[in-house]
Amino acid sequence: MARSSLIAALRQALRLRHYSVRTEEAYVDWVCRFVRFCGMRHPRELGPGDVTRFLSSLAVERRVSASTQNQALAALVFLYRDVLDMPVGWLHAMVRAKRPGRLPVVFTRDEVRKLLAQLQGGGAASLVVELLYGSGMRLLEALCLRVKDVDFGANEIAVRGGKGDRDRRTMLPERVQAALLRHLAEVRKQHERDVAAGAGWVALPGALGLKYPNAGREWGWQWVFPAGRAYTDSATHQRRRHHLHQTVVQRAFKEALRASRIAKAASCHTLRHSFATHLLDAGYDIRTVQELLGHRSVETTMIYTHVLNRGGLGVKSPVDTL
Repeated sequence: MARSSLIAALRQALRLRHYSVRTEEAYVDWVCRFVRFCGMRHPRELGPGDVTRFLSSLAVERRVSASTQNQALAALVFLYRDVLDMPVGWLHAMVRAKRPGRLPVVFTRDEVRKLLAQLQGGGAASLVVELLYGSGMRLLEALCLRVKDVDFGANEIAVRGGKGDRDRRTMLPERVQAALLRHLAEVRKQHERDVAAGAGWVALPGALGLKYPNAGREWGWQWVFPAGRAYTDSATHQRRRHHLHQTVVQRAFKEALRASRIAKAASCHTLRHSFATHLLDAGYDIRTVQELLGHRSVETTMIYTHVLNRGGLGVKSPVDTL
């Protein structure tokens, strides 16, 4: 099996099992790296020693995180088990890197206010940032929202195909509704201009485009945050718009963070951490927060209770009594 056919078989196996696009790209990248590391030899010719050397080089030479090293191992397990149909007992026996127990970075409410103040008038990117803190969504979940997923009447957002390909519902903050309605009005005008010009299509999930050929042009399926430029899909030759790219929001966030003079190693995901922590701080039940975040286990949500503990697990320092 040549390298090109190996990668094609890998992609086919991933899609057959409905892995996400991001996981597919990550696994393909790790397999390609592994093959290059081993001198372009086919994985069938390689064994435990080669895998161990590859993973060790990631940790020692590349100094990757434990989660990155474990993702590389998961990609190789999938390759041998599901693509090459080879026994993988020796892979399962390998020691997985231990992930350090780090606490999430969380903004205070004042820091959130400063950050959002710097984003005022920043267009779609500023609206996305405010929505991240107001709903607890991940960045890509917010960017992948369709018009039909936002329910102003029920004050809620349907998050489709979140992490683990699970759907859930979260809140639509009252504070952002007026700005979001104005934004959608502009998006609708843009969509109508696109349709008039013979464009106005968007990509649809799965095989929905085959079942409903015209759905990709309907208003309800349009992105809430569409990209500024259209593109021609190579398979269908439709003129489409993708959703706003993550880097647009990340760049706006970083600029606002700098302008706010907040000395924390924060990212857009910090807003999700802050959403959860502030809800728990306000007395909301941890099970409710778990559902809003879409965590499979409440243990994942429990990490935010540690962030709530102030002054060393809630204990008052003796120096404060002097």
